[in-house]
Order: sequence, then C-alpha cells, then structure tokens
Amino acid sequence: MLVGSDGTVLARAPLFEEVVVVVGADGSGRAVHPFPGAPLLPARDGPDAEADEVYRALVLGLRDYVRKCGFERAVVGLSGGIDSALTACLAAEALGAEHVLGVAMPSRYSSAHSREDAAALARNLDVRFAEIPIEPMHAAALSSLDGALGHPLCDLAAQNVQARIRGQILMAISNEEGSLCLSTGNKSELAVGYCTLYGDMAGGLAVIGDLPKTWVYRVARAANARAGRELVPERTFVKPPSAELKPEQTDQDTLPPYDQLDDILVAYIEERLPFAAIVARGHDPEVVRRVLRMVIGSEYKRRQAAPALKVTAKAFGEGRRFPIAHGYRY
Repeated sequence: MLVGSDGTVLARAPLFEEVVVVVGADGSGRAVHPFPGAPLLPARDGPDAEADEVYRALVLGLRDYVRKCGFERAVVGLSGGIDSALTACLAAEALGAEHVLGVAMPSRYSSAHSREDAAALARNLDVRFAEIPIEPMHAAALSSLDGALGHPLCDLAAQNVQARIRGQILMAISNEEGSLCLSTGNKSELAVGYCTLYGDMAGGLAVIGDLPKTWVYRVARAANARAGRELVPERTFVKPPSAELKPEQTDQDTLPPYDQLDDILVAYIEERLPFAAIVARGHDPEVVRRVLRMVIGSEYKRRQAAPALKVTAKAFGEGRRFPIAHGYRY
C-alpha cells in the first residue's frame, strides 16, 4: 500500500492475490499517478463483502497448502450438506475443477435430497463425481461387531461406524490417486466435538476448520455471488443441518441453534470471556455450561485433527493450547 503524509491510503494492492502495483507521487504526498491499469483501492463490493474476503482468503490458503505440500489434486466427501459444498467450491476454484473429485457415500439413512444435492453441486462445479454406497460395508461391519460383542452396538458407536467407513473410502482414493483428502468439518463442530475421529475428521487439511457454522452459510452465499450463478443448490442452504447417521436426525438434536452456539464459542474461544460474562450476553447458564464442557472435553479430538486455515482471531491448534488430560470440568 501507499500512504500519504496525512495518513490517507492512496493506493493498495488487492488482497489475497499476487500482483505488482506501480505508482508515482507528485511530491506533495497527497496525489498519486498510477501507470495505466494499476489498481487503486480495490472496492469491497457485493451483498456480503466480508464473506467474499474470507472466501478469497480460503482459496489462497488452500491453493498454497496443496501445491506446497506437493499435491495437484484433492478429494472431498460430498454429503449434500453446506460444509462439504463450500469445501468443494473452494477446492474447485483453488485447484481447478478438473483436479477435484467429489465422492458421495450414501447410507441407509441418507435422504434422497442429500444425494440429489451432492450430484447437483458436482455438476454446477464441473468437478469429477463418484457415488459409492456404503451399505454393503456398513452391514458387514455391524454384523461382525455384533457377533464379536454378543450384542448390537450402542447408538453412538453404530453412528460412528458409518463415518469411519466413509473416512476409509476417501483415504483409499487419496492413496490411489495421490490426491489430498480435504476434511469438511467447521469450527463449531470441532469446538464441541461434534465430529468423528478417523471418520469425517480424516484428511490432510481442514479447509473450513476455523470457520464457524454461521459463517459457512455466509461464505457459501458469497461463492454463489462471485460465480453469478448457483453453485451451491438453494436447498442446501435452507434444509436443517444433519449428519444423517440415524433416522430423522438433525444437528439441533444434540447442539443449541448455531447462532447461539457460535456466539458462545466466539465469546469463550476468541474473546476469552469467563462463564459469567458469557451468560451476561443473554445465554441460558445451563446451555453455556454444557457448551463449555463439550469444548474442554473435546481437546483430545482437536489434537488429532488436520491443520486448519486460520481466518478468525483465535484458531485451534498452535493458536490455542489446552491440556488434554486436565481433570477440569465446568
């Protein structure tokens, strides 16, 4: 950037792009005379300029990470949900659509609209697409485990079997094609442990791992706005978020509404506010206590998570260290 003697920013290069800006000054410190074509103060436009800025930051971070780690291609699991949709959009723009493979892995609990939305997203992005149903592997795993244990798996264990089968499939493709597997979990899920070790957490980079769920929706809207057309299907924005690991499941069966959850998480993780101050923001004390308990109890998961691209004031990983074995509870 070029700043005048009075503090006015006279010229600035675009954010998150490599570019050379050549300007000349007339000596007064107030006027600049750019060479033809040199950008001056790039405008932040669009319906949500801040979300568009975050989108461009994630594209740059993803492109740099993948290429500097020696990869050219990426594989992404497509669930039909908003998280995997945004991750696929970022990958297609960062690496080129021809270098991205989207894989849908429906189970006995997958809805028809999820399968349709995953396929529609792949068509909109023009990425390669494959559908690999997990039912045969799921049924075989349950049968073997039930036989070995002498009883059916509990609800949580049975749900996680599906997530881990999907992780195995994606990592097998990653090995076979030499592509980097991108995990699709967001910051809200990582914060409270609403994710499965060796399942949906599998991968080499958590592209949106520092993006709260409410921001995922905003940045996905920005992706559509930048394209000037529908990349992420509209139904993906409006349907209730669900892991679809059991019948009629939604995220809000386990978690508070995301607008409430994200405000609590921002207050605790980024602003480092104590319990009483978070409650004073208008939150139910029991909800705050439960969320903080989940955050603290999920440290062991986050320590094994893929690195995330930092876009908030305080990201998990090296930016926030907390003991795994601590004996501390809210």
